[in-house]
Amino acid sequence: MDIDTLKDWKRTNDCGSLRRDDIDREVILMGWVNRRRDFGKVTFIDLRDRSGLTQIVFDQEFDKTSHKKAGVLRNEWVIAVRGVVTARLAGQENPDLRTGDIEVKVKELKILNETEVPPFQVDGKVDASENLRLKYRYLELRRPALFSNLATRHKIALQIRNLLTREGFVEVETPFLAKSTPEGARDYLVPSRITKGSFYALPQSPQLFKQLLMVAGFDRYFQIVRCFRDEDLRADRQPEFTQVDLELSFANEDGVMDVIEGMMVDLFPAILDYPISRPFPRIEYQNAMDIYGSDKPDTRFNMELMDFSDLLKSSDFKVFTDVLEGGGVVKALVVKGGASFSRKDLDDLNRMVIDSGAKGLFWAKLQPDGWQSPLAKFLAPDCKGGVEEKLGAIEGDLILFVADMAHIANEALGLLRIEIGKRLDLAKDGTYSFLWVTRFPLLEYNSEENRYVAVHHPFTAPLEEDIPLLAERPEAVRARSYDLVLNGEEIGGGSVRIHSLGLQNQIFRALGLGEEEVREKFGFFLEALSYGAPPHAGIALGFDRLVGIMVGAESLRDVIAFPKTQRATCAVTDAPSKVDRDQLAELGLSLTPP
Repeated sequence: MDIDTLKDWKRTNDCGSLRRDDIDREVILMGWVNRRRDFGKVTFIDLRDRSGLTQIVFDQEFDKTSHKKAGVLRNEWVIAVRGVVTARLAGQENPDLRTGDIEVKVKELKILNETEVPPFQVDGKVDASENLRLKYRYLELRRPALFSNLATRHKIALQIRNLLTREGFVEVETPFLAKSTPEGARDYLVPSRITKGSFYALPQSPQLFKQLLMVAGFDRYFQIVRCFRDEDLRADRQPEFTQVDLELSFANEDGVMDVIEGMMVDLFPAILDYPISRPFPRIEYQNAMDIYGSDKPDTRFNMELMDFSDLLKSSDFKVFTDVLEGGGVVKALVVKGGASFSRKDLDDLNRMVIDSGAKGLFWAKLQPDGWQSPLAKFLAPDCKGGVEEKLGAIEGDLILFVADMAHIANEALGLLRIEIGKRLDLAKDGTYSFLWVTRFPLLEYNSEENRYVAVHHPFTAPLEEDIPLLAERPEAVRARSYDLVLNGEEIGGGSVRIHSLGLQNQIFRALGLGEEEVREKFGFFLEALSYGAPPHAGIALGFDRLVGIMVGAESLRDVIAFPKTQRATCAVTDAPSKVDRDQLAELGLSLTPP
């Protein structure tokens, strides 16, 4: 078939803009055939572009030539039409469509391109596997929902960029080809052709560069930046991701939090018409673990964990007393109305607890005649009453107990809390709850490496009162760090940075890094600190995750134009791929077969 050219045609409107006020206007529309309905003398087509749909009509009595030509059209063909806007017949309006009051009667049709039969249906219900949709992502992106996600992503980025500019931040691009440094996930390495045998690393974050900008006196820096980590993937991770990165000089925790809270107060009403109040609640890391069993608690619902170790240490239940004598705890939470849970429900929750590493789950249903529970005969009436009073439990509720070491019990009950919240729909969609989690541990012991490693990164400042503990009890040192949590998801993490050369070297020693390694990896940074570094602090927000929460996406892949698969491959281009020997030779590389 011959393909038409546009010649002197120019689009007058997009497919989502025409209304009753446009009736009797001659217009030119261009787009894709979304749906075709042939009734013989009249053919209706829904014409689609990114803005929406317009119904166009090929009527034999209106224009025989265009009606005949339209007989070959099929879904996803690219066309242009010239026609007249008319009112739909009474009773045939479509209130679900913004253009539902009008249609365009076609005078002239240009067929701009045909299409192969698509591998899946672009319009309507998703009828293909994720792998197939990712392979033909450019077709899936024609679906209005995905386009809407990416359009909203653009609006969010613009809103953030404008807000930070008004707040005196300067956007500065930092290098993608940088130095590989220890501490963190694996780097993606890029071989150098000029300096054979040497490698750049793609940045996991602009951490050192943004601190150098503070040394340089930029005072307030930001960047919406691409970052890279070579790590095993999950549904909520991608090997390349975007973050909103910012740094402030002469600022502490409060200064950073003030900027971010202002950003969210500005952003959510503008994008979602959802007001956000400030200040956001704050909770220290250990308290978050003790109360919610998580360092990123979903605070849209209550259900707090409570410690019953003192109350139950004199019970007759041997599992509890043995755990307590071994230094563990007995903790519990109450599920309001949970007495309706079936035995299968309780067995499922028990398996979840065991899978998390805990010994098991114990339960009690509060029935009209008292406790229905395997624990009932082991606990005295005043003990049961004390549990009920502390939890605020009443008839019809369910109490869930875990007895184990504190960190195991916290994690198990924290997982239960989230699972039960989902089952009972306690966290309503369309609501947003922010929380700051502060004062994380600075260091944690890595048994594989037989040394301490940084929980955040090695440039995080410790609390001043904890600095004396670095030598003898490094695991007890708390960091001047903070995470921003939204609806149970960590969407940002930051800290006050070390700006003192002496303290930075002290941290490197606590991490077991030798002087030669420190000089090789961080010599340039330590030298910069020696030239008058100001106190500074910053944060990085996970932009993909923030957008995902705001648009209600089930996966980060739904807010990224061309995401990677679970195997870190690009399904569209088949990257990563092999390169020829000449390219390797030019880089001074050879491959060892796996």
